[in-house]
Amino acid sequence: MNLKDKIERYLPDVQKPARYIGGEIGSITKDKTKTDVRFAFCFPDTYDIGMSHIGMKILYSLINQQENYWCERCFAPSADFEEIMRRENIPLYALESLDSLDEFDFIGFTMQYELSYTNVLNMLDLAGIPVFARDRGETLTNIVVAGGPCVCNPEPLADFFDMFVIGEGEEVNLELLDLYNKMKKQGANKTDFLKEAVKIEGIYVPKFYKFAYNADGTVANMSVEGNAPEKVKKRIIKDFDKVYYPDNFVVPFTEIVHDRASVEVLRGCIRGCRFCQAGFIYRPFREKSPDTVFSETKVLCENTGYDEVSLASLSTSDHSQIDEMLEKLIDYTAEEKINLSLPSLRIDSFSESLLEKVKKVRKSGLTFAPEGGTQRLRDVINKNVTEEEIMNTCRIAFEGGYSSVKLYFMLGLPTETDDDIKGIAGLAQRILDLYYSTENRPKGKSVQISISCATFVPKPFTPFEFEPQATKEEIERKQKLLLDTVKSKKIKVSYHDSNVSLLEAVLAKGDRRLCNVIYTAWKKGCKFDSWSEYFNFDKWLEAFSECGADPAFYANRRSEYDEISPWEHLDYLVTKDFLIRENKTAHENKTTPNCREKCSGCGVNKKVGRECFCKD
Repeated sequence: MNLKDKIERYLPDVQKPARYIGGEIGSITKDKTKTDVRFAFCFPDTYDIGMSHIGMKILYSLINQQENYWCERCFAPSADFEEIMRRENIPLYALESLDSLDEFDFIGFTMQYELSYTNVLNMLDLAGIPVFARDRGETLTNIVVAGGPCVCNPEPLADFFDMFVIGEGEEVNLELLDLYNKMKKQGANKTDFLKEAVKIEGIYVPKFYKFAYNADGTVANMSVEGNAPEKVKKRIIKDFDKVYYPDNFVVPFTEIVHDRASVEVLRGCIRGCRFCQAGFIYRPFREKSPDTVFSETKVLCENTGYDEVSLASLSTSDHSQIDEMLEKLIDYTAEEKINLSLPSLRIDSFSESLLEKVKKVRKSGLTFAPEGGTQRLRDVINKNVTEEEIMNTCRIAFEGGYSSVKLYFMLGLPTETDDDIKGIAGLAQRILDLYYSTENRPKGKSVQISISCATFVPKPFTPFEFEPQATKEEIERKQKLLLDTVKSKKIKVSYHDSNVSLLEAVLAKGDRRLCNVIYTAWKKGCKFDSWSEYFNFDKWLEAFSECGADPAFYANRRSEYDEISPWEHLDYLVTKDFLIRENKTAHENKTTPNCREKCSGCGVNKKVGRECFCKD
């Protein structure tokens, strides 16, 4: 029985069998005998989540535009299908060809969140590929590579990957495949290829970098072998308005998390919120013109048949031509009966004119992110949002017919006090009172204020990378304090599992010594750690203990400014001096203007060789 027949035989026994068979509209098949390089794009989570990822859509189409390269998709199987795969010796395969991953030149993972790390090992093992890079031999095949936001600190994964793509992938991925194609035809081995690959800007090969540690566990120094660069500089796309964007998406047979077309309208962020990793690692700020956004939206909707399109960005309302862009899009989407989704709206740029546009495309509640419960704490994190702006935004929303508002906050932020926690409940109560005092509020509707509280996780390349995470006990005390302070049943509170947040912090700030911890946790059965039904913190604690690693060392300890971080050899353009300066400013309860108001000197301009907001 061939692999396809074997797969189809067992699909009736699993939930959502359409996840595992491919053949969707828009998927690309090629004759593998006529392709020079095969790339398996792997998302270390389920099909439903991975198929919603815009980065996969871009790189899938980009690679497949090259006639002699073939990119296919692969996702982590759910537990029911994995059990069948292991029992029936079905290897993990790519959806387009149904070929096992061990037949591919590249096995590429996108690392979007730290709690997917064990899934990488599980997927490699399901494919019959050794999980440690050192065990995969010198034959030039099965190059395991990763990109995405988590590889700004790839060290906890360093032993499992041959290389990492640092920064934006639209250009560097094709350069990498071209080099591979050339060297494969020359009969090169894997090490020869890796030695050449490090000459491509944005490629990091961990085997060429060695770390030594001090007695206290901190990094003592790093040495570099051969011609690998001392600092690996991230790749960026300079002309974002003309960057490649697909004119078609693969349209799933089954429902996925974000089942719609997506158009990226800007990259980067002007705000400088001190906790936000994405706001720093995606600098410089770049945006597409309204004409480009409109044309990409139109062609995607026409080619996919989607009746909903989302504008993707870190802060959509910070687009310098937001009104013009929305006018174009709303005229088109209204006429074609297409829903337009506008996530990432900022409190301080929300106006009555923007509300009128939003009302045409969004019927549900509005979501905003004050992050801190008091003005002092919002100044510490550089949110640059006042309570007056928050209340004014809610008033505009209530007068505009909305009766549901969701507010995002964080617990455990640097310098946070109990008064800041109580301030969250107080702010929610004042918004509730505002609703009832608003004469033009919706009649006959019950108001709902939802508070969602994430736990602060210090992340690399942010001004708060030096900060400790609050301990599990302290976070749980703060959660209880917040619940006790909320007095109205119309205010709903939700918060994150403190154990999950602790593990996220450890993996985000960890070094190469955590590779064995991750491996040990996976061998104990850890996988899908971001899913509450699978997460097993006790097994992780066992893994830390058996490997002689202390989670508190990585998560709950303040780092000194002169300490060598595990990611010190990676250059994400923002300078460490700037991060230190911003950290000190935070502890003075002071804000920094956003990038449009005044350049804060983060270092990006000098390294890129252009102003962030120049017109060329």
